[in-house]
Amino acid sequence: MAFQFMPGATAVGITYDNGVLLASEKRVSYGNFVVNKNTKKTFAVTDHVGAACAGMVADMQVLVRQVSALSKIRRLETRRVVQPNSVAKLMSVIMFERRYFPLLTQVIVGGITTNKPEIYTLDPLGSVLPDRYAAVGTGAEMALGVMDADFSDTLDEEKATNLALRAIRSSIQRDSASGDGIDILIINKEGKRELSHSA
Repeated sequence: MAFQFMPGATAVGITYDNGVLLASEKRVSYGNFVVNKNTKKTFAVTDHVGAACAGMVADMQVLVRQVSALSKIRRLETRRVVQPNSVAKLMSVIMFERRYFPLLTQVIVGGITTNKPEIYTLDPLGSVLPDRYAAVGTGAEMALGVMDADFSDTLDEEKATNLALRAIRSSIQRDSASGDGIDILIINKEGKRELSHSA
């Protein structure tokens, strides 16, 4: 029964009028044991693209490091900004190549293009699903329940932040594998910044 020892988590991504917001809680647990209460699961992949992950911490850290390095190489080769869909496809190829020994992580990739913010959800086998908001991890059902009710295309940064906080706090209430604070990564045309909130 190996699944009992799989780590749980909750991560969400939300597009708003001027950018993208990625958030996750900080707990790492294996079965009933809380391993760490201060683990970062939101990552800046490039200056315009970020990722939020749920699952095995080692797998998500290796995947993000590898994709970040490949994105820098691609930018040097093409002399253009690497778009969010390119980062998501690159991550998808790496995950699909490992399908027989998969990276045990679910990922939300989010970023901005010249036109609009974009979000993509990836499963451990590399499926790429575009969306306007998303949640992954063991607390995703509770988080999606909150976001389904209150998401709109007219959200500003403050409302998107409040929605992400409410979504993750909702999952923390019911998912024992989620908790111990919330990290937020905001990416917009001005750049990127990180915030931290209590649960």
